[in-house]
Amino acid sequence: MSYSEQSLSERLADDIVEIIRTERLGPGDALASSRELARRFEVTTPTVREALRRLEATGVVEFRHGSGTYVGEGIDRRLLANPHLPRSDRESVLELVEARLVVEPAIAAAAARTRVPEVVEQLKAASVNALHPPREPYGEGLHFHVVLAAASGNALLRETVEALLHVRAREQVEIRHRYNDRARDHAEHVEIYEAVRDGDVHAAERLTREHLTAIRDAIASAEFPEAVR
Repeated sequence: MSYSEQSLSERLADDIVEIIRTERLGPGDALASSRELARRFEVTTPTVREALRRLEATGVVEFRHGSGTYVGEGIDRRLLANPHLPRSDRESVLELVEARLVVEPAIAAAAARTRVPEVVEQLKAASVNALHPPREPYGEGLHFHVVLAAASGNALLRETVEALLHVRAREQVEIRHRYNDRARDHAEHVEIYEAVRDGDVHAAERLTREHLTAIRDAIASAEFPEAVR
C-alpha cells in the first residue's frame, strides 16, 4: 500500500513513531498529549487517538489511566505476536525448541568471539533468573538467551532471539514449566556464561546446543494435556 493509499490515522501513526525515534525516546518515556500532537500535526484529537490505538495494538505505545501515553516495549520489535494462535501443544513447543537449536548455538559462538564487556556482565546477572519459577508474561527482567545474543554485539541477532521468544511466549512459558529443574538450568546457564566470558567459542556453542537438546528431550518425554494455554 502506497503512502497516498494509507488512511490519515495510519500516516499519523507513522509520524508518531518518527517522533519517538527522532527524539530518541525509549520504553517508559512519556509522549506528548493527544491534544499537543493534534496541534502539531493540525488534525483532530480523535484522529490522534485512533493513531495511538493502532500503535497500542502492536505495543509501540501504552496508555496509563490518569497518567498519559508512554512508549511501549514493542517499539523495537520486528515481529509481532498473534494473540489468536491455537493453544500450545507438544508439537508447537517442540517446534520452538527446534528453531532455537538451529540459531542459538551459533549465536553463542558469536557472543564468545565478540564478548561485548558490559553485556557479558549482564549475562552473569541473567543466569540467576533460571533459579526463579516461570512467570507470565514473557519479558520481565533480563532473559538469559536474549542477553546471550546481545553479547555478540549484533543488534539483529538480539532482536531475532527476543522476537522468537515473544511471538511464541506461550510455548516459552511451557518450556520453563516442563524443564523445571531450576538448579540444573542455572548451572547450564553459568557454564555458557563462563565460556562466553573466557572467549571459548567452541565450548559456548557446544554447551548451548547441549542445553537446548536437554530441553527438547524433556519436552518430548513430558505429559501434555490435549490443550494447554
